[in-house]
Amino acid sequence: MLSLPEVEEVYLRLSQAMPGRTPGAKGPKGQPDAFRSCISCMLSAQSLDRNTAAATKALFALATTPEDMLALSDEEIARAIKPCGLYNMKARNIRKFCEALLGQHGGVVPDTREGLLGLPGIGRKCADIVLSFTFGKDVIAVDTHVHRVCNRIGLTQAKTADKTAQQLEARSPDWAMRDGHFWLIQFGKRICRARAPQCDICPVHDLCEYYAALAKEDE
Repeated sequence: MLSLPEVEEVYLRLSQAMPGRTPGAKGPKGQPDAFRSCISCMLSAQSLDRNTAAATKALFALATTPEDMLALSDEEIARAIKPCGLYNMKARNIRKFCEALLGQHGGVVPDTREGLLGLPGIGRKCADIVLSFTFGKDVIAVDTHVHRVCNRIGLTQAKTADKTAQQLEARSPDWAMRDGHFWLIQFGKRICRARAPQCDICPVHDLCEYYAALAKEDE
């Protein structure tokens, strides 16, 4: 795993090479409020972006508040979100989420990780994404791209996204917490791709543990 000075150097280079947070960025998948951000994040599990977009569009055409969502039957919710897969389970989770949100928070989505994690269907990744995008908190949310990139480079050494998030929180400099998610996810999509990482144009290849291992194999 990289040393803390090396971790800071990685962030510094990525901050210069990758785009940062778009001014006025909305919640996950472009949702305009915390409630729809949470639902969208729940629907995105094991779903392609285009399928999640289709599901959220259909669902939010029917309901945009927890009260309206609970007025729908499980069958109506499942039918609307069918494109994103696992729709029966997700429909039940949405109902449990809405019931808890109304019962515990009066329908207002909490703006703390502890509060979000106390709601059914909300895990660490979803909580951090909502905190970062919707509430503007300085949090590095860990999705598939961020998890892969961090463990490939050596920023973290973790088998799960939750562990990666915990290590990033402990090892990242304060100044990188605001936009770190954006730099890492764009880096993962553009350069440090899953199947064909473009090490020849990577701005941090000389610090990367994966690249060092490849070079050693070629010796």
